[in-house]
Amino acid sequence: MSAADAVRFVDARQVRRGFARVASQYEHSAFLAREVDRRMLDRLDYVRIEPKRILDLGCATGASLTALRERYRDAALLGADFCLPMLQAGRRQKTLLARLMPFLKPQAAQLVAADAERLPLKPGSLGLIWSNLLLHWLDEPRPAFREAHRTLEVGGLFMFSTFGPDTLRELAAAFGDGDAHTQRFTDMHDLGDMLVECGFADPVMDMEVLTLTYASVDDLVRELRAAGETCAMAGRRRGLAGRGVWERVRAAYAKLAQDGRLPATFEVVYGHAWKGEPKQTADGRAIVRFEPRKKPA
Repeated sequence: MSAADAVRFVDARQVRRGFARVASQYEHSAFLAREVDRRMLDRLDYVRIEPKRILDLGCATGASLTALRERYRDAALLGADFCLPMLQAGRRQKTLLARLMPFLKPQAAQLVAADAERLPLKPGSLGLIWSNLLLHWLDEPRPAFREAHRTLEVGGLFMFSTFGPDTLRELAAAFGDGDAHTQRFTDMHDLGDMLVECGFADPVMDMEVLTLTYASVDDLVRELRAAGETCAMAGRRRGLAGRGVWERVRAAYAKLAQDGRLPATFEVVYGHAWKGEPKQTADGRAIVRFEPRKKPA
């Protein structure tokens, strides 16, 4: 382990392994990601923007790109994800769809393997960056925010969703051992402050709580694993938990049952912000703009 790895909170290699393991069946299991994606798409109804180039950041198999294509038919689409098997699964699905329904002739989106903190894109080359449920897999959001700001054109929009701190609170409480059993989730107010710190203007943040129910904690864990939503914190417990641990978790979680079902909370945070006119030059000098004086009526 390198010195850089030693100070990180999220094990990026574990994130990649977790999603690579489920890539071939991801679209059959990621119903929550698809539902959040649909709700985020609804928020675009209130935004006036005609981007010429769109990036889906953390695109997984690229499912969001289909809806973005329907909304912005003239835009060039690009999907980026750091899990290569996910991108390969997405390419296979699109190839199969093209064979089954060649009459559709959809405009292909380019899928590239890339890290959200180091995008292989030119400054100011994007009109819209779309990111669904990516941020909680990063060590912290600000490097990705800075890259989003760098690659957006002036007037471009960054729109994202992520999970907030109350997500899977019942599961964390059922373990109750102080170890990490879920990802670390950032409060939406902190995310808004980070956006401003990274140069964005007019951030808008909101959240909603989705509560899913399960017949057993085993069903919940099985569903999370199938969607790649397993803990990848560097401080997580290594190895499999013993039978005694799971018996205690089941017993603690069972106390929360309502009408024979166990609740699982997902706090979904939505945010968007704009790239405004630069306030200083690359060498740090302030930019002063003079507006033309209006003639008296």
